[in-house]
Amino acid sequence: MAAGETPAKVNLAEKLALFSDHWAPRIAGRYNGNEIRLVKAAGDFRWHSHPETDELFLVLEGRLHMEFRDRTEVLGPGEMIIVPAGTEHFPRVPEGEVRLLLIDPADTPNTGDPATAFKPLNI
Repeated sequence: MAAGETPAKVNLAEKLALFSDHWAPRIAGRYNGNEIRLVKAAGDFRWHSHPETDELFLVLEGRLHMEFRDRTEVLGPGEMIIVPAGTEHFPRVPEGEVRLLLIDPADTPNTGDPATAFKPLNI
């Protein structure tokens, strides 16, 4: 947010209703060089890591399976996990759909690789 901008509330449910594709983040807001991203997810994403930054996943609805090479964490609504920089992870949604809020530094590729990443859109 730039100096002098007027603060405005953001309704996450309204923003999530604006799109239906999976694993395609949308930017709901920005602050201090970070992007607040909303994501709908179903099925499997892919193994990947982010060498330069941690990644925060907050489950709003549904159940997210976050696989690591040595274990799986299952997250439900109101639960979050921070994946440390350089840690390989594999987000999965074996049943239904999950709605997530992610916080990443601006322009962080969702796959860890700019060549294969979905470029987040503003909503």
